[in-house]
Amino acid sequence: MNPLVVFDCDGTLVDSQHSICTAMVRAFEEAKLTPPDRPAILSVVGLSLPRAMARLLPDADADFHDHLSDRYKLAFQAMRRAEGVCEPLYPGIADLVAQLDAAGWLLGVATGKSDRGLNLCLTHHGIIDRFVTLQTADRHPSKPHPAMLLAAMAEAGAAPETTVMIGDTSFDIDMGVAAGVRSIGVGWGYHPPADLIAAGAMAVAMDSVALRGHIGAP
Repeated sequence: MNPLVVFDCDGTLVDSQHSICTAMVRAFEEAKLTPPDRPAILSVVGLSLPRAMARLLPDADADFHDHLSDRYKLAFQAMRRAEGVCEPLYPGIADLVAQLDAAGWLLGVATGKSDRGLNLCLTHHGIIDRFVTLQTADRHPSKPHPAMLLAAMAEAGAAPETTVMIGDTSFDIDMGVAAGVRSIGVGWGYHPPADLIAAGAMAVAMDSVALRGHIGAP
C-alpha cells in the first residue's frame, strides 16, 4: 500500500483566520445578530459550515444554520472579489510539502473548505499539483466523521497503517482516530496542543521541521 500524508488546510497549511473571522462577522451582522468573538469562531474552524453554525448558535434551527452558512459563503466570495483573501502558508510548509513529495509520500488534503475554495488556495500557492487527493466538505459529512480520510485512502491506494493525518484541531485528530490512522497535531493552529493530545494525537509539532521528524520515512 502507498504511504499517504493527509493535511488539514485552514490552521495547518494556511493561516486563514483573518478571512474566516471577517466573513463570519459579516454573515452574523447581515443576519442582524451579534457576531461571536474570535476565539469562538476559531474553535469551530474545520467543521462543515452548518455544523459550525450549530455550535455557535445551538438554539437556532437547522434551516437558520443553513441560512447563516449561505451568508458566510456570500461574504467570503465578496471578500475574494473586492479585497482578496488572506491565506498565507505557514512558515516552512511549502518546503515540507516538496520534501515529502520527493521522499515518496503521496499527499492529500481533508478540509472543511469548499472544492472551489481549496482549489483557489492551493493554486494560489503553487502547490496544488503536489496533492493526489483533495477531499472537502462539499462531498462528505463534517469532521470528525472519517469519510474524507476513507475517500483519500481509497483514491491514493493507501491503507490506515500507511496513512498519517496532520491537523490543528481536535476535529482533525478525532477524524484520524475514527479512520484508524496515525494522527499528528500541529501547534500553530486554532486548538491548544493539550486538546490535540487529549483527542489522540501521537505528538504535536511546533514547527515544520519537527513535523517532518514526526512523520518519518515513508
